[in-house]
Amino acid sequence: MSQQAPFPLSPSLWAATAAPPPQTGALQGSQRADVLVIGGGYAGLSTALHLAEQGVRAVVLEAREIGFGGSGRNGGQVIPGLKYDPDDLIRMYGPEHGERLVRFVGGTADTVFELIDKHGMEVPRVRAGWIQGAHTEAGLRTAQARARQWTRHGADVQELDRGEVAGLLGTARYLGGWIDRRGGAIQPLSYVRGLARAALAAGATVHTDSPVASLQRQGSRWVARTANGAQVEAERVVMCTNAYCGDLWPGLKPSIIDANTYQVATRPLPPDVAASILPQGQVSSDTRNLLLYFRKDHQGRLLMGGRGPFREPVGPADWAHLERVLVKLFPQVAGIPIEYRWCGRVAITRDYLPHFHEPAPGLLVDIGCQGRGVGLQSAIGRAMAQYLVSGDAKALPLPVSGVRAFPFYGLRRLYVGAVVNWYRMTDGGV
Repeated sequence: MSQQAPFPLSPSLWAATAAPPPQTGALQGSQRADVLVIGGGYAGLSTALHLAEQGVRAVVLEAREIGFGGSGRNGGQVIPGLKYDPDDLIRMYGPEHGERLVRFVGGTADTVFELIDKHGMEVPRVRAGWIQGAHTEAGLRTAQARARQWTRHGADVQELDRGEVAGLLGTARYLGGWIDRRGGAIQPLSYVRGLARAALAAGATVHTDSPVASLQRQGSRWVARTANGAQVEAERVVMCTNAYCGDLWPGLKPSIIDANTYQVATRPLPPDVAASILPQGQVSSDTRNLLLYFRKDHQGRLLMGGRGPFREPVGPADWAHLERVLVKLFPQVAGIPIEYRWCGRVAITRDYLPHFHEPAPGLLVDIGCQGRGVGLQSAIGRAMAQYLVSGDAKALPLPVSGVRAFPFYGLRRLYVGAVVNWYRMTDGGV
């Protein structure tokens, strides 16, 4: 369930600046629950929180600490929607289900900010919108089409010309784009710790340093045993381990590509430089296949993220491409030192959609975030809680599907590397 990088240059930016976690500890002895949640990230803790609020006894088992996986290592961008545009979703799922799905994914950012406010979480945040800059004419047409589609669905979005994008981002490298004002930014580790604190206050039980070593069905109940021999018995189990699923359930790991995403952050920018980059506080990612994503944090650092080696990092050179891109996009930061380098894994599914699986009675699996995990998985956690309580399949945003492995999974590092190299050639330079 965990894959710790062997080259910890420093704590991540988020670990260095996060609010403290709630008091938790390893599972000892035996416990009983209505629902066992495996994984202490956004989806797992949101599920536990919303179950506890409805009087359901929920126990969360996290292999490491809260937010160890992608929930504590992402870029902190809160972006609604999916990789697919509204027209695509309606075509894929039909008018009724498609419209319902569009409403669900269009509201995922709302879920995050509503949870923060409702539970009084200590989370630095800003909601000034997300900008997608277009690096090619084809990308510009795509961005314009997205803006028009979301406009038809009532979203607060706007097309941007080249000058408008340059003024909002602080770089002249994009041809235009669009802004989605539903988006924003958070301190992601503070947020997931806030979810844990809220779940505990609602009555859920959360155990950290409790990796699940085995999960078995015994009669009408499930029994999960941790590495130290402790166990939880539960009527239902929800797996929310995403890219850190390991081999706990057969066939699940080969159903995703657990790609590594890399990030760097500068020292806090001097005031004049800070005023020239993202001056209104938006976050951004672009239209490249190997997208670049960037923002400023609550202390004035500039962050840049993107793909890096599939393997775990072995030295600073593994982030060098991001540091070069940072200066190309924003020449005004040349000479400002990089203060933090970190990475974490994301789960990519075959169809670039989140997946729900029920491979055995009473076992629900949620996997796949495709880079939209902060809002998407927070909202999915609430939806899964509704599904578990009501039994109504319509509570889930997407239908339950079977687990399907990637072809030639054992060669994934080779073909992912080939795809990355191809995209680098076709995306063009910065």
